[in-house]
Amino acid sequence: MSALFQPFQLKDITLRNRIAVPPMCQYSADDGLINDWHKVHLASLARGGAGLVIVEATAVSPEGRITPGCTGIWSNPLAQAYAPVVRMIKAAGAVPGIQLAHAGRKASANRPWEGDDHMANTDPRGWETMAPSAVAFGANLPKVPRAITLKDIAQLKEDYVKAAKRAREVGFEWLELHFAHGYLGQSFFSEHSNKRTDAYGGSFDNRCRFLLETLAAVREVWPEHLPLTARFGVIEYDGRDEQTLVESIELVKRLKAGGLDMLSVSIGFSTPEAKIPWGPAFLGPIAERVKREVEIPVSSAWGFGTPALAEQAVVSGQLDVVMVGRSHLENPHWAYAAAKELGEEQASWTLPAPYAHWLERY
Repeated sequence: MSALFQPFQLKDITLRNRIAVPPMCQYSADDGLINDWHKVHLASLARGGAGLVIVEATAVSPEGRITPGCTGIWSNPLAQAYAPVVRMIKAAGAVPGIQLAHAGRKASANRPWEGDDHMANTDPRGWETMAPSAVAFGANLPKVPRAITLKDIAQLKEDYVKAAKRAREVGFEWLELHFAHGYLGQSFFSEHSNKRTDAYGGSFDNRCRFLLETLAAVREVWPEHLPLTARFGVIEYDGRDEQTLVESIELVKRLKAGGLDMLSVSIGFSTPEAKIPWGPAFLGPIAERVKREVEIPVSSAWGFGTPALAEQAVVSGQLDVVMVGRSHLENPHWAYAAAKELGEEQASWTLPAPYAHWLERY
């Protein structure tokens, strides 16, 4: 059996293979509420053979959404709408996961196909953004956010806790905290966005504090036997890469000590001036370094969308699980196609029996 199709166990959860569908925002919700599009989208991805399907960045509060079309889990009705999605993903043989998020200063934006920029202050759909400091991201996101108060921090952590409880109650079996991509968690860690002078800013220890406290609060309510993971930008590509990576690895060590089970290695996206060296599997060596120095299972996305690259990432030990995003949008049965390309003798099991029957018999 190819390495990509070996099962992967984390806590009490076993993925049928090392292929995962990462969170991919659809920007199609109504006041945070998912609809039939989300059900079709997620069920089709699960049916295609991936071991894990993670629901898109789901806001823990209304102001935590990236756009008005983003999903939310800040109320029980919003959470209960996911119940059929969880059932569909599990019925297709995949593990249902969800990513909890808060967009911070990148919130209150237009959907990508409607501008991908901050909504005008006069737009009634918009809202006040918040961040560790009153520092705008810049470029297409020029709004200066309100600096978060200590009272806000307490509320934000409680928002994550309540969201985790709702995710647990509706049946999700894999929880990912979104601490990447310049959103709220990342913005506390990054010196590009955090200019605070209190206990949540300045020194390395202080910049880590919000992420560590949020993880600890969620860890208390999320079942110990289920995976608690995070997506975190360990590098910015801003000219200070080694310093950032060293600090990131130390933070991940502390997150692991606090109960983190796995890390999805990503990019910080904290500054529009970043010079990202896009290319096939370019984060692989960085993910391997994090895995080796922290001794924690890792996953990553960004350029692992061909079966050969995904297989090599697992064989080489760079990744434990490969996040395949856009390629799954092009072909929801990517896992089945990958199995055939890699010569996997049991390729048919990646499809549901009613499909495999037709492909094998006729």
